[in-house]
Amino acid sequence: MSVPIARTVDELKRTVAEWRSKGESIAVVPTMGALHAGHLSLVQAALDTADRVIVTLFVNPKQFNSAADLAAYPRTEKEDAAKLTPLGAHLLYCPDGEEMYPAGFATTVSVSGVSEGLCGAYRPGHFDGVATVVAKLLMQTDADFAFFGEKDFQQLQVVRRLVADLDIPVAIIGCPTVREEDGLAMSSRNLRLSASERAIAPILARQLFQAADKIVAGEPIAQCLNRARSCILAQGFQSVEYLELCDEYKLIPLVKADQPTRILSAVWLGGIRLIDNVIVTKTEASK
Repeated sequence: MSVPIARTVDELKRTVAEWRSKGESIAVVPTMGALHAGHLSLVQAALDTADRVIVTLFVNPKQFNSAADLAAYPRTEKEDAAKLTPLGAHLLYCPDGEEMYPAGFATTVSVSGVSEGLCGAYRPGHFDGVATVVAKLLMQTDADFAFFGEKDFQQLQVVRRLVADLDIPVAIIGCPTVREEDGLAMSSRNLRLSASERAIAPILARQLFQAADKIVAGEPIAQCLNRARSCILAQGFQSVEYLELCDEYKLIPLVKADQPTRILSAVWLGGIRLIDNVIVTKTEASK
């Protein structure tokens, strides 16, 4: 039997109420669809954690900065449902725009600080859209656990701040980035790369891992980051929006890796924006 689908808040809440009446725990995996192995790993982690798992599929217009980008985003509900069925997900929640943002909707949730640099500096309003839809989904699903991938690391930290500040009673679980065999971080946007662009795309991850290794080895951080930026541009990427070493919690750029750190980057390749990040494990490094 295929995974059941709810399309309205009322349908969703009836199912949630039934589960709650039995004392069952609930996990939610928020997605925008076009599911890949990275999403499915989140679903499996949720199934391992909670009695019931809801996967949400909603292409959120409030987090897009471009109407063309929104229109081009893959919409593959039938295929997504087919991928979820063998895993045993208990419900697929697929609201439309009017269900999520009915006439008169006038509320925006904004998380300051952690949302303002990196992607936030280049995508004004993006994380307001993320925070608004995630807040709604967490309340609609009444979830005990919510699972997010670390590939969108800034988004993960925005959601953690949101939940902490608004006292939303849900545990936010971050799961490791899932990569293709050649190292490219799995993303629904990868479907839009041409064959030649897809061949180039793994260079981003390779340069991030190499920069992290060099920092761990004690090379100057600025030199490592500049080398990575130059190598990425030399291999056919249109631009590097940012490639920074940041602390893991506030995502503030650093000149020393003397605390938990990551290298985070966003680049453009063939009109497609790709993001990735890697952990830097060194506890001390030179400037």
